[in-house]
Amino acid sequence: MISRIVSLVTRFIPRHYLQLFAAFFLKVIGLFYRGNRFEDPIDGVKYRKLLPYGRLVVRKNALAPNSMSLERHRLIWLYLKTRTDFFEASLRMLHVAPEYCFIKPFRKLKNIDYITADLVSPWADVKLDVQQMPFPDSSFDVVMCNHVLEHVDNDLQAMHEILRVLKPSGFAILQVPMDLNMEHTLENPEYNTPELREKYYQQRDHLRLYGRDYAQRLKSAGFDVLEDDFVKQLSVAEVERYALPKDEILYIARKI
Repeated sequence: MISRIVSLVTRFIPRHYLQLFAAFFLKVIGLFYRGNRFEDPIDGVKYRKLLPYGRLVVRKNALAPNSMSLERHRLIWLYLKTRTDFFEASLRMLHVAPEYCFIKPFRKLKNIDYITADLVSPWADVKLDVQQMPFPDSSFDVVMCNHVLEHVDNDLQAMHEILRVLKPSGFAILQVPMDLNMEHTLENPEYNTPELREKYYQQRDHLRLYGRDYAQRLKSAGFDVLEDDFVKQLSVAEVERYALPKDEILYIARKI
């Protein structure tokens, strides 16, 4: 029953509205899920189980109620914590389409000059279109822009913009929905209705579904790209404890 409700809600209500209204209720619900099987590394809260999440395919133990983090968010947090100097160095960061689970923790970091941006998000400091951003060249040390490029008309232009505002030697984390069974990104202008987009791109407001050529698309925009299988470098116990996505590749795009 819960899985069915989750599927319907996530399919038809935009994420930023879900996050806006769900935060309080999920914190309350989360009190009844407390235990010691799972741990959210972002806020340290422990659970006996997590909430299901997904649109067409609902994943078990995906959503941590208190922070509203999903599997990929917890993976990114651990990557930043163990593979970068993000929590120590003095950095200026742009977070496009900011995920709720990251906003408060990132704002608390005294070493980060943290700016959020989005076209519609209620938490965005700056309202913008990622295809044409109002920032000077080389403005940021770090850019995070997850599950955005599949929504924009011209993803290559958005990639160029992210590269432009990134400082030399800066890095961007640019996750997108992918089908690793596909060699090439699926993008067909004839898939122009919510129903067709959901059928072929997995979501009603997606404009493409990325395949294994995603890294090459980033490189064509000028990035130096690391396809990091960080999750496979963790122990089985860590992957289970933090409820991480077992096959997620992190796309770390650098400006050189």
